[in-house]
Amino acid sequence: MSILTFLGGVFIPQPWLALAPGAFFLVLYGLSRSKLAATAAVAWLLYAPYEYAMHRRWLCTGECNIRVDLLLLYPVLIVLSLAAVASTVRGLVRKPGGS
Repeated sequence: MSILTFLGGVFIPQPWLALAPGAFFLVLYGLSRSKLAATAAVAWLLYAPYEYAMHRRWLCTGECNIRVDLLLLYPVLIVLSLAAVASTVRGLVRKPGGS
C-alpha cells in the first residue's frame, strides 16, 4: 500500500480528518515560528474544506470517483509536511547562539 493510497483511504471518506495535520502544524509553528510549518498548516487547513466540498459533490460534476487532482495535491502536502517537520526539528535542536 502506497502512502498516496493510504491518504486517499483516510481523507476521502472522512475529510474532516485533514484538520488534524493542520492543527499539528499550527502547534509546530507556535513552538518554532517556522514559516514552513505555517505554510504546511495553511495548506492542510485549506485542503480540509476542499476535500469536504468534493465529498459532498459540490465541486465535482458527474464522476467524482476519478480524482486526478490528488495526484498533485497529495505529493505537495507530503513534501511540504516532511520539509516542515524537518525544518522545525532542526530549528528546535539548534542551540541558541550557535553557528
